[in-house]
Amino acid sequence: MCAHSATGAMGLIVNKPIEGLAFQELLRRLDLPLSEKTPNSPILFGGPVETGRGFVLHTGEYEGAESTLPISSDISLTATIDILRAISEGCGPKRALFALGYAGWGPGQIESEIQANGWVHCDPDTTLIFSNEMDSKWSVALRKLGIDLSGLSAHAGRA
Repeated sequence: MCAHSATGAMGLIVNKPIEGLAFQELLRRLDLPLSEKTPNSPILFGGPVETGRGFVLHTGEYEGAESTLPISSDISLTATIDILRAISEGCGPKRALFALGYAGWGPGQIESEIQANGWVHCDPDTTLIFSNEMDSKWSVALRKLGIDLSGLSAHAGRA
């Protein structure tokens, strides 16, 4: 969850890489320069809304000129091209996650979904968020909450 207010909420999916698209390829498509310091991290499917729009979720020490939204004391979000250039040149944030699109909710929608047990949520964790182990992020988040994945079921029953 990146932003939440009375007008709605916005978040990013942090564990679904887009097949065949990594940071260096994205820079090539945008005609931005690459350097020997340019990482080749995966680009993630951030959510179904505005999938052509890019977001960089990153550690909080980096701040773009008027374009960085602090999410917590150590996590920020930037959605402008200046951060892509900075990362390419090796002078961006220490850790970053790249996403196309976002997940959005209308006023009161996410609260209703949480009350209906539609979401399991945990506190932000930079190690978990910025990990490149996409397949294990879900189970790691559940373990942080003391939940064993094998104890969950997609089927309801009657007792």
